[in-house]
Formats: sequence, structure tokens, C-alpha cells
Amino acid sequence: MEKMTTTYRQAHEIWWLLRQVNHVTLKATENELRESERVSYTQSTILYIAKAIETTTGKQSTPAEISRWLIKEPHTISALLIRMEKQGLLRKTKDLERKNIVRITLTDKGEEALRQAMKTDTIVKVMSYLSDKDQDCLRAHLETLRRGALEEYTRSLRGKTPDTYTVMPKLI
Repeated sequence: MEKMTTTYRQAHEIWWLLRQVNHVTLKATENELRESERVSYTQSTILYIAKAIETTTGKQSTPAEISRWLIKEPHTISALLIRMEKQGLLRKTKDLERKNIVRITLTDKGEEALRQAMKTDTIVKVMSYLSDKDQDCLRAHLETLRRGALEEYTRSLRGKTPDTYTVMPKLI
């Protein structure tokens, strides 16, 4: 694939557009979740990823897998999981085969919270501004950008030990 010549200005304008779309859509989704007294956007994301990992692998997720997928530090995810467990949204249990591994299981309350969170309209409405073909193109371009970002991140390490971001599972 041929690379295009991009100026600093062009790159930054596109980058800020991506950030603005993400930020405004996230704010609107958070407002929608808050109005309906559902879980927070972050909590719904963790529930979604835990369920997606279980569905695709046949095993319950681990905090490390969730951390890698969300590109978040493990201690950040651990703190969120502790709060969510206290709220009764999930259960943390030791892996039966490997005692040093913790598995995440959604409770009935967590499953229901996920079902309700998946009914939010904001993201679907925003995406509906694009045709199906444009959505497919956007997905392909974003996957290309994600690969490039991971390559640049890995290259920027310059011999340092890579962290969990260098391997991202593909769930979607």
C-alpha cells in the first residue's frame, strides 16, 4: 500500500477531529446512561469486553486481558473491577487450574446491566450518519491506524520492555 504524504497540519487536524468525535459521542452516551440510571460508560465497556472475551475464547476473562483490550494500566482496571464487584456487577474468582490467575464472571445483575447498556442509542445514531459502505471503510482505516499506532509505540520503546499495549486481542 502506498503511503500518502501528510503535512503536520493535516495530520493534526484529522487527529483532533477523531478526538472530538470520540469525546462528544462519549459525553452523549454517558448522559444517556445517566438518565436511565444504568451503569457508567466505563463499567458498560468492561462488562462488554469481559463478555466478548468469554464468548470468543470459551473462558472467563482475566483483569490482564481486559487491561490489554482497553489499553489501560492493569492497576486502573483492577481498581474498577473491585468497585464493580462491590456493586454486584461481577465476581472475581481464582482460576481452578492456575491459582495465580483471577477470572471475571458477570453476575445476573451485571448481565442485565450489560443488556440495558447495549440499548443506548447514541452510538448507533452517530454511526448512522455514515452509509454501510462508509462504515466498512472507516473500520478498515481505523484498523490500519491502530496497527500503525502500535508499530510506532513499539518503535518508540527503543529497547525498553514493552508493556501490555503491544499485544491487543481482536474481538471485533
